[in-house]
Amino acid sequence: MLIGYFTEQPYAGFSGEEALRVQPDDHPFRRPGDTVLLFSNKFFDPVVGARLYAERIREGQLAEEVGFDALMTNEHHNGAFCMQPRCNIASTALAVATKTIKIMQLGNPLPLWDNPVQLAEEIGMLDMISQGRLISGIVRGGGAEQLANDVNPVRNRARFVEAHDLLIKTWTTPGPFRWDGEEYQIRVVNPWALPLQKPHPRIFVPGVASLETVIFAAQQGYPYVCLGTSVDDTLAIKGLYAEEAARQGYEAGTEHLGYVMRCHVADTEEQALAGAREFQWMQGEFTGVGHPVWTAPTGYSSWEARQKRNAMHARASRPLEEVIESGSILCGTPKTVIPRIRRFLERTRPGSLVLWGNDGKVDHRNSMRCIELLGQEVLPAVRELGRELGLSSPFDLDAPVSLRQRRELEGLAAAAPQL
Repeated sequence: MLIGYFTEQPYAGFSGEEALRVQPDDHPFRRPGDTVLLFSNKFFDPVVGARLYAERIREGQLAEEVGFDALMTNEHHNGAFCMQPRCNIASTALAVATKTIKIMQLGNPLPLWDNPVQLAEEIGMLDMISQGRLISGIVRGGGAEQLANDVNPVRNRARFVEAHDLLIKTWTTPGPFRWDGEEYQIRVVNPWALPLQKPHPRIFVPGVASLETVIFAAQQGYPYVCLGTSVDDTLAIKGLYAEEAARQGYEAGTEHLGYVMRCHVADTEEQALAGAREFQWMQGEFTGVGHPVWTAPTGYSSWEARQKRNAMHARASRPLEEVIESGSILCGTPKTVIPRIRRFLERTRPGSLVLWGNDGKVDHRNSMRCIELLGQEVLPAVRELGRELGLSSPFDLDAPVSLRQRRELEGLAAAAPQL
C-alpha cells in the first residue's frame, strides 16, 4: 500500500483568542466559518509565515528520511487554515528539497484555471523537476474557493470536466491544435514543457461529499481519496465507486480507494490529546463549520451533496471526545494508535493511506517528533497490516491512463493494419 504524509500548513502564528482581543466587537471570528473568507489578513505576519514555510519543508524532508512513500500538497485561498495558495509551488519546493519521495497533489482546483493549458505546462515542468515523482491530483475546489477567485459556482462542474479533458489531450496529443469547448476556447494548444512520465503523471481525485465526483473518478478509473470522512461515509463512497466501476466493466479494488487520516502521535497520551485539540480548533471551531452559503454556493453542487456536506459540518462541531471516539481524529502513542488504524483498515480497505500529522498551533518540535514516531513505529506496523489485509497500492494498476483513454488506445490498436 501507499503511505503518505500531509499537513495543510496552517498559519500557526496566532490564536482566535488573541484575534478577539485585538478587535473584540465585530471580528468575524465571532461567527463560525466566516474566517474562511473574512478573517482579515492584517493578522498575518510574513516573518512568521517565512519561518513556517521553512519548518514545513524540513518536516517534509524528515518524512522522506523515516520512510513515507509520498508527501501530499493541496491548495486553498483566503483562509488561515491553509498556507498553500498554489499547489504547484508547494509541490515544487518539496520536489527540490527531497530526492525519492513521491509528490502527491490533492490537488489542483481545475475550475479556478482560466487557461488549463498553462496548468498542463506547470505540471509538466514540475514532473520533470521531480524526476517523474509527481502524482497529479485534481479537485473541483471548495465553494469558498469559487468566491475567493471570482469563479461562477454554477459552472464549477462543467469547468472541472472540460479542464480535465483538455489536460489529457494536451499531454497526449502533439500540437499545435485548437480547442473550442463550452467553457474554454484556446486558439493554439502547443506547450513545450510536457511531463516526464508517459503518457502523463498518474491522476488521483480526492473529495468529501460530492457523489458526482466519486462517479466521475470511477468512470475514469482514477483512485478516489476520501478526505477525513467517517467510516460510514467512507464505506458509502466505496460502494458508490464500486457500482459505477461495475457499470464501466471493471472491478474496483483497494488500489482505487485512498484515505486521508488525521493522526497525531506523541510520547504520551496527554501530549497527543493536546495535538488533537488543535485539529478540532482549526478544522472545527475556527474554520471547519463554514458559512453554508459560502461552503456550498447556489449551483455549486447537487442537493444530495449539499445535504451530506451540511451533515458532515455538523459532525465536525461535536465535542473532541466524540470526534475521537468516532475515529475521525486519531491520537495517542504509537502503541494505542496502531490498533485503531488496524480497525479502520479492516473495515474500509484503502490502498492509499495519508497520515495528516499536525494542524492548528502544533509547533515544529512536536510536528517533528510526531513524524519520527510515525516512521519508527507506526509505518512498519501499517505496512505489515497492508500485506496481511492484501491492500494493493494504486501503483499496482497497469497504467496511469484513464479508463476512457485505455479503451481508445485498444480501439486504435484493433483498427491498425496487421503486419
